[in-house]
Formats: sequence, structure tokens, C-alpha cells
Amino acid sequence: MEMEALLRRAEDLLLRCERSGNPVAGTFLSPAEQATLAQHFKYRPGCRLVFFGGQEDSERRVPFFLPDWLEEADFDPSQFLHALKISAYYGTPGHRDYLGALLARGVRREWVGDLLIDGQTAWVFCLPSVAEELAGLEQVGRVSVKAETVPVGSVPAPEARRKPISFTVQSPRLDAVLSETFRLSRTAAVRQIAAGLANLNHLPCLKPDAPVHAGDILSMKGYGKAKITEIGGVSRKGRTYVKAEIYL
Repeated sequence: MEMEALLRRAEDLLLRCERSGNPVAGTFLSPAEQATLAQHFKYRPGCRLVFFGGQEDSERRVPFFLPDWLEEADFDPSQFLHALKISAYYGTPGHRDYLGALLARGVRREWVGDLLIDGQTAWVFCLPSVAEELAGLEQVGRVSVKAETVPVGSVPAPEARRKPISFTVQSPRLDAVLSETFRLSRTAAVRQIAAGLANLNHLPCLKPDAPVHAGDILSMKGYGKAKITEIGGVSRKGRTYVKAEIYL
């Protein structure tokens, strides 16, 4: 039901774009919601859908529908977002502390994007409509803070925390790649897939033989998430080489 509502809202955004001839933005979406929209509009004639969350690797991103006259390369999505820098005094609040303080100001989760924390400083992406309200933040948990709006492009990219791995598979299909990536038996991987606990590009995949490609994101409940970075080359025994990065 939630995904149906998501698709209805997206259809309304597309209609607004077509009627106005201007870019139209939605609200921040989870990776699964983004994948659902991308799949829904993939073959829609004339539909130009892009996502942006503040940085190249942002997890929560906003969908943008673009008019025919606007090329994606000429579109600057940062003008549709705001960023805030939050400086904490005499304390280091955690992610839950910051998010709770932000939402306590009457802001809904879909109006706020990724929250990045580095010591006593945090950055958060948000919709322009709530930037002023969030800039008034003075307390996070028991810690006093100062919030200020900053250019979206000034937010430092977080250091990637991923562990590179490599292995070979007989065939780059989902069950085989999951088995090697997360170090479980092929039988166990098939059970996880059948139970709907394995995701391919943020959406549940029930097909053990689904092909896996470079760039795909795999995740499995209780095991974690990984990105397939390279598939190619064959060993002397005829097995395919795979490289991946496990998110830490």
C-alpha cells in the first residue's frame, strides 16, 4: 500500500512537470523507494527521472522529473536542496540524537536526507521548505549546538568504509555471488532468497538464477550489504572472477 501511494505521488509529479515544462522535485526517498520508481518509469516514453541527495553517493535521494527541453547534463539539482552544518559544544551526539532533534521540530523524515557526522560537527541535507526551521536548532540531546545553512557543494564527502574482496563463481548468478560475498553455503543463500531476505539493487529478488552485474548492490538481512565492482575474466578452471566491496 505504501509503494502504491509512492507511485501515485510520483505520477502527480510527472504530470506537473509535463504541464509546467519545468523540473519538478519530490521528497527524499529510501534506496528501495528509489529503485521502485526507477523500475516503474523505466520504459515510460518521454519520462526523464533523475535522483540526487546532495552528494554522488548519497543514500537518501530526491527524485526529479525533467522536461524535454532540459538535458540531464545541464540540470543542477543542488539548487533544489539545502544543507545545514551543525556544530556541537562539549559533546558528540550520535546519529539517533541528531535525527530525533530534527524530527522533534515538526519535520517529517522524507523532508530530510542523509545525516553525516564527523566528531562534533554534523551536516544534513534537507528540502528548502524546512531549512529555516532546522537552522534554528539549538539543542541535540543534552548538548548545545549551533546550526547554519551552507552551500550543498561545501559538505565534505564522508570517507568510504568498505572492505574489498574477490572470488570466483561458476556463473555470476545471484545465489552464487551471495554465497561467496557473505561467506555462507549455496544452499543457505537459496533459502535466504526464497524467504525474500535477499535484495538486488535494493529490491527483493526471489530468483536464485538472477544475473548479477558490475555496479549491482546486494544486501541480505542479517549479513549486510555489498557492491559488485567488477565481473570478468575466467580462471583456468572456467570460473568467473568477481570483485566486490562490503560496506562496513
